[in-house]
Amino acid sequence: MKLALIRRQFSATGGAELYLQRLLGALAAQRHELHLFTERWDEPLQNVTPHPVLTSGSRAERPLRFAEAVQRELAKEQFDCVFSLERTLQQDVYRAGDGVHRVWLERRREFAPWWKRPFLGGEFHRNMMALEAQTFDPARTRRIIVNSEMVRREILRHFHFPEERLHLVRNGVDVERFQGGNRALTRARFGVRENEFLLLFVGSGWERKGLYFLLEAMRDVVAEEVKLLVVGRGRPPIHAPANVIFAGPMVEVENAYAAADLFVFPPIYEPCANVVFEALAAGLPVVTTAQNGAGELIQNGHNGTVLASPANTDLLLAAIEYWRQHAGRVTTNEDLSLERNVRETLAVLELAARERQRG
Repeated sequence: MKLALIRRQFSATGGAELYLQRLLGALAAQRHELHLFTERWDEPLQNVTPHPVLTSGSRAERPLRFAEAVQRELAKEQFDCVFSLERTLQQDVYRAGDGVHRVWLERRREFAPWWKRPFLGGEFHRNMMALEAQTFDPARTRRIIVNSEMVRREILRHFHFPEERLHLVRNGVDVERFQGGNRALTRARFGVRENEFLLLFVGSGWERKGLYFLLEAMRDVVAEEVKLLVVGRGRPPIHAPANVIFAGPMVEVENAYAAADLFVFPPIYEPCANVVFEALAAGLPVVTTAQNGAGELIQNGHNGTVLASPANTDLLLAAIEYWRQHAGRVTTNEDLSLERNVRETLAVLELAARERQRG
């Protein structure tokens, strides 16, 4: 197939961009003709034709301007299928990997300090919701891929999109990679003794991903042998607890999973966190929240714990203590592989391509 794929920008720590990078590699290996429409993509691309989409304007204006510019660029060629990972105006398949923007705003208001709530709106968010409404218009989008049942429910609750045109395709990771990290060397690098119980948090965008709730919990940890390793881009708080290690971004993040004993990720809104798939692939139990679509992979007490709210640090501490008492690697029944993800994604793209051909 001749495929057009759309993602506005590349971020070295962005889950959707890294997902697309892996997907492009897998699709190229199957000899599909790939075209990427993007505003900026700093990483080298192999077997992919880039289409730079130049836009300008304020932060509030740029998403819509990008969508309009992509529409003009797409009209210059014929494609078997247009696959967008961005809120755009016309596509055969849209992957709702960023979830539903209005739900993210609801969660942000719910968990923000009272004094911050009046400042959480604005032109950017109004424009994003207007653009999102067009993306979820069934006259503009043939099929939608969701990566969790949570996002499926959110779309059905807020938009009139036919349920039969929504397809669940869970994320996929390189399972073998995340089973191959070096525990001993990584713990030594960060000064973690073997008898210490190491928690791991991986992610950037710390407000949305709930790190500040976890830091609050770490202040109340009684056991001296419990430490937290934070991997990801961000500025450490001035008064961070002494039992927290800020590692910054790690290229070989599989080593962090190997070094850890428990993965803790308590977001206020996360459509389906890829890092949960990585942790489960590494055999780590996962503590997360009901606001994370990836929590659907967790069987409480078997491979992790799902908390009702990230703000309840007492329950968060109780979950950490439970897994400290039940330390060890875990298993999951889900197929976490990228191969499964590509296979299921391609099936939706082929379906949309046939529909496009029929007109």
